Amino acid sequence: MIRQSALRQNTLWITVTGIFMAMNIAMSSFGVPVPGGHFYLNDIIICIAAMLLDPIGAFMVGGVGSFIGDIFYYPPAMFVSLITHGLQAVVISLFAHKVMKKRPALASGIGVTLGAVIMVVGYTLGKAFVYSTPEHAIVKLPYEILQAGVGAVVGMIVTWKLGVRTLYMKMIGKNE
Repeated sequence: MIRQSALRQNTLWITVTGIFMAMNIAMSSFGVPVPGGHFYLNDIIICIAAMLLDPIGAFMVGGVGSFIGDIFYYPPAMFVSLITHGLQAVVISLFAHKVMKKRPALASGIGVTLGAVIMVVGYTLGKAFVYSTPEHAIVKLPYEILQAGVGAVVGMIVTWKLGVRTLYMKMIGKNE
């Protein structure tokens, strides 16, 4: 009986992680053109997944999913995406699951805020390195801040206000 339960949990984890990775890759495939590049909505998926999944699953979705998306659509930034979105997702997940367990929504809010800072700083430094020019990174900075903010706010709303976390907890068999 224990083996079936563990198998079910592993299957759910792999399935949910894979679905979120696919969503992240899909959201990485198109962006709104802005001066200096594009504005992407994949931060929403990363934030939602990180609030629901453990840190390993969050890294798979955020880091590996973004890395794969960049392999297909923009290879020069793939390692920047792996590190930046991976770290962003792990920090959000750690806060959502390990910090302030009696106030998980507040902990998630702190996590997505720190994750947004990590994303903005990581991509700003990454773009300065990839393009060998800090000016390019500065031009893109307002859009990085906007992208991180939209991802954090919409991710929190979808996860907590629209009940995605409640549905996920029921699906995995945990009571809130």
